[in-house]
Amino acid sequence: MIYQGAEAKICVSKYMDFDVVEKRRLNKSYRISQIDNRLISSRTREEAKLMIEARNKGVAVPIIYDVDLKNGIITMEYLKGKRIKDIFNNLDDKERKNLCIRIGKSIARFHNNDIIHGDITTSNMILYEGRVYFIDFGLGEKNNEVESKGVDLHVLMEAIESTHSKYSDYFKYVLEGYKKELKADANQVINKIEDIVRRGRYR
Repeated sequence: MIYQGAEAKICVSKYMDFDVVEKRRLNKSYRISQIDNRLISSRTREEAKLMIEARNKGVAVPIIYDVDLKNGIITMEYLKGKRIKDIFNNLDDKERKNLCIRIGKSIARFHNNDIIHGDITTSNMILYEGRVYFIDFGLGEKNNEVESKGVDLHVLMEAIESTHSKYSDYFKYVLEGYKKELKADANQVINKIEDIVRRGRYR
């Protein structure tokens, strides 16, 4: 096991001689067993579907090798890269800017297809063989609302401000990449981010 959160644990394993990662959803003892099993199965299915669709739409995500709905396990490619969280502060300015633009373009590809990641942070991105891979779609959904797309970007904005506060202004380059790739009016989403910030300020 390399990580355990509230909803799942992440384990390194082998699958047909491949090094893989297994995401195993955790049973909740406070839930009725039948309901718990049904929830685990449906959430595993939805997460796998989102990952497959995102990959088909040009976003780098791990290859899925197997989905076990009964036990709530997704077996996927093991990316032996570096988390963006761990390298972001150590890049030179040009590299950091280009990385942010690429991240913004990838998020736009999600949103072009109404895919909401739900937890876009630098912890959930891995730089591997020159590409930025997105992981952990456990909070993801299909949603075409501007509000949801604004929330998706706002989560990343807050993650950069809190984890990489010295470089918080680099979020503007994420939006630069987003504008270049989004097929709809990006200003609607950006205005929604500003609206979310105001709501939080005056809550």
